[in-house]
Amino acid sequence: MPGLVITAAPAFVPFAPPSIGPEEIREVTETLESGWLSTGPRVHRFEEAFAQYTGAAHAVAVNSCTAALHLSLVASGIGAGDEVITTPLTFCATANVIVHAGATPVFADIDPRTGNIDPGAVAAAITPRTRAIIPVHYGGRPVDIEAITEIAEPQGLIVIEDAAHCIEGVRSGRKIGATSPFTCFSFYASKNLTTGEGGMITTDSADAAATMRMLSLHGLSQDAWTRYERGGSSHYDVVMPGFKYNMTDLQAAIGIHQLEAITRHFARRVEVWARYDEGFADLPIARFDAVPQDDVHAHHLYTVLVDPQIMGRTRDEVARSLADQEVASSQHFRALHLHSYYRDRFGFTRGMFPHAERISDTVLSLPFSASITDAQVDRVIEAFRHAVGASR
Repeated sequence: MPGLVITAAPAFVPFAPPSIGPEEIREVTETLESGWLSTGPRVHRFEEAFAQYTGAAHAVAVNSCTAALHLSLVASGIGAGDEVITTPLTFCATANVIVHAGATPVFADIDPRTGNIDPGAVAAAITPRTRAIIPVHYGGRPVDIEAITEIAEPQGLIVIEDAAHCIEGVRSGRKIGATSPFTCFSFYASKNLTTGEGGMITTDSADAAATMRMLSLHGLSQDAWTRYERGGSSHYDVVMPGFKYNMTDLQAAIGIHQLEAITRHFARRVEVWARYDEGFADLPIARFDAVPQDDVHAHHLYTVLVDPQIMGRTRDEVARSLADQEVASSQHFRALHLHSYYRDRFGFTRGMFPHAERISDTVLSLPFSASITDAQVDRVIEAFRHAVGASR
């Protein structure tokens, strides 16, 4: 029809698209052509590079951060009758592994200025049964690990850091990954460094690293690469009842080059973060405090707090509006003590951890990754402003 203008629907803006380049694709192809797909030389190469990056003595590659956390608990001797303190504002895996180890999760509330576990609440939660503390670097912001360590060490408690969000993080000039007995990283598809699925444990203990490496592959005394490479022996012993937690060479092939690109990807996320900050500068949305001068925020999640009393809209209403505008968003996280399993099994109720609950009720994560374009960022800004009734 004359004068009819057809406007194409806006392209969907995904939440956290991975940044995969030709180097990763080439390495995966070479791995496929090598004939060795499971745990082998590329996993060992990735482990060595990751240990060097973090400054840890040892790095053990596994198939998820969940596996990394579980192995750290098992290697620490934690089991039935023990308690492990962690934050309720985290993904369920952080607490699930405590249950899998046979121990009891104990939650300590967060500092509302940071989203991270409050050291004072940790100290108050310690009982004679406490054996470990799992602090979580929420959204990429480093935990006050010095305060956690000062609480843990005099009482002989193990600190296991959940650094799923914090691979580039630095706390008081020290690289995350070399600040506690165990640090666990995630390489899930949406993470700053991805292998599709995967994880890593860093530790300075050679004994713990050897134990976790055996536990990650059924408790065998030799992995398949050691058994089947030229000159290897097919004989092995089952030293302990382990798990199937090993990383494959196909995953490591991606991780090797993701690690090489980590500085470039981080710089891009910092740029995206700054564009969001500028685009939302005039809006009455709450934010977490800036990190101290000697810290480096890993910039994993870009979060805003949508307080309905200030914004006139709930977080969920804003999320629905974004979805209607073809913009993805997410919630990090629904506080764990509000989920039915933890509520029913351990007797948690709303009101027990008010700071975590407030964040849980208002936090919204916007699309964020190194591969998001400037045009997509502008789309998100306009869509969010529309969602809260503040179009420019």
